[in-house]
Amino acid sequence: MQSLSAAAVVAAFLCLLLWPYGGEAHNITRILAKDKAFATFNHYLTLTHLAADINSRETITVCAVDEAGMADLLAKHLSINSIKNVLSLHVLLDYFDSKKLHQISNGTALAATMFQATGSASGSSGFVNITDLKGGKVGFGPQDNGGSLPATYVKSVEEIPYNISVIQISRILPSPEAEAPAPGPSQMNLTARMSSHGCKVFAEALLASPAEKTFEDNVDGGLTIFCPGDDAMKNFMPKFKNLTADGKQSLLEFHGVPVYHSLSDLRSNNGETNTLATDGGKNYGFTVQNDGDVVTLKTKVVTAKITGTLMDEQPLAIFTLDKVLMPKELFKATDSPTPAPAPGPDADAESPKPAKRHKSPSPSDAPSDSPADAPGSDSDDQTADDNGAVRFNGGRFVAMVLSLCVAFSLEQAFF
Repeated sequence: MQSLSAAAVVAAFLCLLLWPYGGEAHNITRILAKDKAFATFNHYLTLTHLAADINSRETITVCAVDEAGMADLLAKHLSINSIKNVLSLHVLLDYFDSKKLHQISNGTALAATMFQATGSASGSSGFVNITDLKGGKVGFGPQDNGGSLPATYVKSVEEIPYNISVIQISRILPSPEAEAPAPGPSQMNLTARMSSHGCKVFAEALLASPAEKTFEDNVDGGLTIFCPGDDAMKNFMPKFKNLTADGKQSLLEFHGVPVYHSLSDLRSNNGETNTLATDGGKNYGFTVQNDGDVVTLKTKVVTAKITGTLMDEQPLAIFTLDKVLMPKELFKATDSPTPAPAPGPDADAESPKPAKRHKSPSPSDAPSDSPADAPGSDSDDQTADDNGAVRFNGGRFVAMVLSLCVAFSLEQAFF
């Protein structure tokens, strides 16, 4: 009987150990920080915000270069936007570890890169050709490089199977397309960029409103735009059409913050923030909340989640949302809003001052038929913290409790 009880306890702990778990996410900054040879490469991944994009992805390969390789790149005196394009060409959207590189089917493979995914690369210029050469060498070259393979595989830096592989290659991949002068945010057509990346309905509403000029006037000084996806905007349009002209403008400006915030900034700071619709008072603001790598924007009416990064190049960031932000000044608040966490120590300092804008309508100016039954907060089950921290896993905890209960019951039954 004692043997049976002991076996039950052992089985319980085996259940705990074998429970599926993916609690630790990769962090490219920490991986590269282990070797000083990649200090400059690592620095520019952070400076260009590519590090955050890499950490948010899975099944990815980073082709790092040492100090000599980065010196060659920096000697070209490229703009920071062009450097970002060049480095994004070194992030492959597939997993290639040392073994896979030397066992490529038919000896060659074409890999899409983060440069291709941005939409900035024309044709096939955002692809990298990988070829298994004679003598155990592996060559790398941009697809638009005439078949030349100027860089070769040096070594594996770190491998987390089928999640991230970090390898060293001999030199920077040359690409006239990536190195070409990239337009700054203030030179960019914001609505065209939104339209081509799943926010066409919001962009069209912006074009038809004076709010477009408010957005454009605030780009150079720093601007963060939260753009509802097309499905969210289409579902919201009946309510949007019910608003007055001033109400429509205020709602659109409510989706802009006159301060640049990267995704990592939003993940590390909770608290209230003003918007482009704020006209000097505390109205037309919302609360930023985060749970690991998930960021939500909360009003008294609705909670929206950031679903993607459309652009993140200082001084402009554009993020996509799963819902339209509905301010309490235009829509009736829910009866029992979920309490927001207390603002972090830097919340007041980070709250932007009102930018130049029109006078937003007060709640009494809202149309009498403004929608009253707005959706409440949504709770989302989340996993994977891209900061690489080990997070609490409810499944493992439940498994442990149940397993110990079974073991205890068996022991009581036999004793």
